[in-house]
Amino acid sequence: MAMALPQANISLQGEVPRTLSVFRVELSCTGRLDSDVTILMQLNLTINSSKNITVLNFKRRKMCYKKLEPEVKSPTADKNSSKAIFDPVNAAPTTSTRVFYISVGVCCAVIFLVAIILAVLHLHSMKRIELDDSISDSSSSQGLSQPSTQTTQYLRADTPNNATPVTSSSGYPTLRIEKNDLKSVTLMEAKAKVKDIAISRERITLKDVLQEGTFGRIFHGILIEEKDPSKEKQVFVKTVKDQASEVQVTMMLTESCKLRGLHHRNLLPITHVCIEEGEKPMVLLPYMNWGNLKLFLRQCKLVEANNPQAISQQDLVHMAIQIACGMSYLARREVIHKDLAARNCVIDDALQVKITDNALSRDLFPMDYHCLGDNENRPVRWMALESLVNNEFSSASDVWAFGVTLWELMTLGQTPYVDIDPFEMAAYLKDGYRIAQPINCPDELFAVMACCWALDPEERPKFQQLVQCLTEFHAALGAYV
Repeated sequence: MAMALPQANISLQGEVPRTLSVFRVELSCTGRLDSDVTILMQLNLTINSSKNITVLNFKRRKMCYKKLEPEVKSPTADKNSSKAIFDPVNAAPTTSTRVFYISVGVCCAVIFLVAIILAVLHLHSMKRIELDDSISDSSSSQGLSQPSTQTTQYLRADTPNNATPVTSSSGYPTLRIEKNDLKSVTLMEAKAKVKDIAISRERITLKDVLQEGTFGRIFHGILIEEKDPSKEKQVFVKTVKDQASEVQVTMMLTESCKLRGLHHRNLLPITHVCIEEGEKPMVLLPYMNWGNLKLFLRQCKLVEANNPQAISQQDLVHMAIQIACGMSYLARREVIHKDLAARNCVIDDALQVKITDNALSRDLFPMDYHCLGDNENRPVRWMALESLVNNEFSSASDVWAFGVTLWELMTLGQTPYVDIDPFEMAAYLKDGYRIAQPINCPDELFAVMACCWALDPEERPKFQQLVQCLTEFHAALGAYV
């Protein structure tokens, strides 16, 4: 063997240098034989993504010589006579070796310089900081930039995303939903689940009908206090019509329990139910006087031209922050909503937004749900690709839906992907297409939406990051008002 194994001075442990650094590779000859050695040095450079790899190959030749043993001299030998001995260890490097080291050093310097430039260019849209779950949703911005993802691939609906998804070792907790999970629950089981919050029908007074579908209704109601009948409070009352089937009644009760027992300023869980025999079940929630968020946004769009006090972009961003705060709480509690949208939020006259369950949404907003041949109506246009194809849901799929909800806010309640056939949605998303940037939507805000629509769930930001990113943007808007 003419050459020993290469020796590098790069540590196998510790952190990767964040500044320009020099490394050394020793290519020593063994001195056992003469040989012309071909050397191939390969550098694998990973930038941004573990699958975005640049490979550099350096090829050179190195001459190795057999080490000459010193001549054994007799006592009578001439003192001035000696044989030249070649010492490869102490010999000065050859010209080719110097050139090789210089070439490697220059290449590495150029590569590191390019990496630094790329990092600076993407600094406004990237931040690889994992927030601790204990961070409060209302905490002030700490200088976070936008979540880590390559948003430029989604800037227009006609721009395909050809990026290859990256798989991370630390995944979101996922939940696979069987198509008939809800239908497998009986009405008796659904009633038993809410029996502890059941109240008498006599305490409920129904007033105006706020929304009505084929088999469901939402009323503005009055609830009489149990301990003090002279006190009343306003409530939403969800109920069904006489023609509703047992399956539809069961689904309303089951889906109404999605947020039950959770307490957050941006969530609206049920408070009571009425399940008396002979009466159609009723589900009660605290009242929000401006009602359903989607209907509110569309009303704002209708009066926008003639209303000088029309809702501002800063108000819309503030609504998005509230929704992100509520979803961040759900993510920390490992609760997956699976149907986040403007239709499943409510708002009051102080522009306070709260997330609700999706009970009766399929009936009240039938154009937002589609059956793809599996006998199940799903919110196809709000669903992440893994949910559409594999029926897998996680906090990451909720992040995707949040991005669509943010788009709804900025368009004042328009329907996303309105020109796309629901049966073509999965293929459309696989090809990398996304919704177009809304008119008058700032690039920075659309970049936040695009982050949420990465194909790989691990590439999407966490809700804590979205809260702080939107908070920064909201503060920036306020500075110019």
